[in-house]
Amino acid sequence: MLDIEDLTIWLPREVVELYQKEGIRELYPPQAEAVERGLLEGKNLLVSVPTAAGKTMLAELAMLKAALSGGRSLYIVPLRALASEKQAAFSRFADLGVKVGLSSGDMERKDEYLGRNQIIVATSEKADSLIRNGARWIRDLSVLVVDEIHLLDSTNRGPTLEMTITKLMRINPKMQVLGLSATVANAREVASWLSADLVESRWRPVELKEGVICDGILNFPGETVSIPSSRDDLVDLVKDTIGQGGQILIFESSRRNAEATAAKLARVVSKRKAGASQDQVQGEDGSRLFEKVLATGESETGKKLAECVRGGVAFHHAGLLSEQRAIVEKGFRSGEIKVIASTPTLAAGLNLPARRVLIRSYKRYEGARGMVAIPVMEYRQMAGRAGRPGLDPRGESFLMAKSEPEMKDLMDHYVHGEPEEIFSKLSMEPALRTHLLSTMATGFANDADELKKFVDSTFYAHQQDAWHLDATIEKVLEFLIDSRMIEDDLKPTPLGELVSRLYIDPLSARIVVDNLRSRETAKTTDLTLLHLITMTPDMDTLYIQASDGWVEEFIDQHYGEFCNEDNYDWMMREAKTAALLQDWIAESEEERIADRFRVGPGDIRRVAETAEWLMHSAGRLSEHLELGATYRIYQLEKRIHYGAGPDLLSLLDLKGVGRVRARKLHRAGYTSLDKLREAKAADIAEVVGPKIAEKVMAQLKERA
Repeated sequence: MLDIEDLTIWLPREVVELYQKEGIRELYPPQAEAVERGLLEGKNLLVSVPTAAGKTMLAELAMLKAALSGGRSLYIVPLRALASEKQAAFSRFADLGVKVGLSSGDMERKDEYLGRNQIIVATSEKADSLIRNGARWIRDLSVLVVDEIHLLDSTNRGPTLEMTITKLMRINPKMQVLGLSATVANAREVASWLSADLVESRWRPVELKEGVICDGILNFPGETVSIPSSRDDLVDLVKDTIGQGGQILIFESSRRNAEATAAKLARVVSKRKAGASQDQVQGEDGSRLFEKVLATGESETGKKLAECVRGGVAFHHAGLLSEQRAIVEKGFRSGEIKVIASTPTLAAGLNLPARRVLIRSYKRYEGARGMVAIPVMEYRQMAGRAGRPGLDPRGESFLMAKSEPEMKDLMDHYVHGEPEEIFSKLSMEPALRTHLLSTMATGFANDADELKKFVDSTFYAHQQDAWHLDATIEKVLEFLIDSRMIEDDLKPTPLGELVSRLYIDPLSARIVVDNLRSRETAKTTDLTLLHLITMTPDMDTLYIQASDGWVEEFIDQHYGEFCNEDNYDWMMREAKTAALLQDWIAESEEERIADRFRVGPGDIRRVAETAEWLMHSAGRLSEHLELGATYRIYQLEKRIHYGAGPDLLSLLDLKGVGRVRARKLHRAGYTSLDKLREAKAADIAEVVGPKIAEKVMAQLKERA
């Protein structure tokens, strides 16, 4: 064992004392092995150990060593929510003089100000965009930490993560690289690509028992345990968990299932009487959380969530607002919420351990393939959330089976199974399209030979012969040349450099440019431009449901305003998404939009956020190529940002005045900043309240 005190060989005493104050006296075995392998001597490491075995602390030690020696670190995470969580955790290093920055938001910004920080947290997409936009500090990194590095295998995130790592290693050849993951089957292969030593262990600070629940029996390898049964395994397991003073995470295959499960369990949990005084406290906690959730907005989803948390249960998925997810996460950590029913996104790194985990649905819907069993790697990610260090004697995870044969199959495949090996997803044409352009636009390759050398340094080429990519690369290069984004000699054009900086798929840029050119003589409306951005591969369009018969009528009514679309199924999805955006900028209430389009409030914000980015990109392309729609597009971008009509834009420039307050002011006759300047503070206060009125008057004085 290695005592924390022993780290004074490499680190200043104040760092060691910080961890001692947090109650850490000795390192876990995998942590001690990482230190012995050269963690604090600049060695590259791939750390593949279970959840809660101390991976993050290893990253902290390496980053603190660099920071206190004048170096800078970049910590890459897969999700923005996780980036915020890590930034908050690392901010405790402020007492050591270590500044922490978070890079998120606008993909066209360099964020040079972040260079003032010693630790910077970012998603792989944001890190990639910083490279494309030429942030100087990115060329001076001492440490790169890649959290959840197994996501190299992800169809969506994998190629960007792979190219970002490849470029950063090329830019900073002496940089220390730390890859972190709970599940990498072919860890040696990944470590070899990173030129890293492998620290691999199954050690956990809290024992994890994995099993399958079936007919009231908890089946573990070599052991069975009965729980009080009412012939509903879900309810029985939850009751048993709470009866032991524990909490439980339940993973469902869809949002609808997560919400239905939470609603069902809220009725069960709220009925439990664990003694009057405790019940009273639980009731007070529930009422407080109920009010907090309702304060985020009274959408149908918000009301459902509020009712659930009143009973000590919650659901968690991407349709919630970020504020609602934060309330659920905080409530679970504090113990006010006993049960969360979630979609699998919660397993992707967020720090929410529980006594028990139930994977209620082990199949996922995958388009043409229908319902497909999840990979063992995904199962391990979810099961690994069981067991809270320092709070639980052990953690328990369960799959749910309906019969004895199914129980045995699940035990063999998942409990005893090994995770799948991870494979590069760089060979997909959309991934190569965007990443080859950025490779040339950022100077990593200036001709065909250099491009080949660069591709040879990727994880894809490390796993298999890169010549497998030749045909796809040739096809992509032809597309980029035909789209005038690169020259025949592979040099980027000004258009190609712009598309790379905008961080959009080159196909999105081609669609925007071609359609704006083709409509030069046709009438272009707001709906035309909204439809245009929904046609791009960068926009996740809404699904068409059985109740969406109105979409065809909407298309017929506005036929002349739509861009040309050959695929009618795509047209339906694009038109529905454009209609949502049209309602958003027409100031429809979020509750009405959510109800009409059958989406959550978080979905509305996400669609609007993507649309704002794509509309900004369309404006920059129109401006660059002088396509004539620039002013209108930029006005629409601003309206999407605020979800407001054109007559409110000047008022919306005031901080604290959102679309609802701006409309109130407009209706009261304050239609411009000049009219607000002429008003008395007391009159404005009658419309928006004294606090906001005070802020408005202060801003008007500053601008005078």
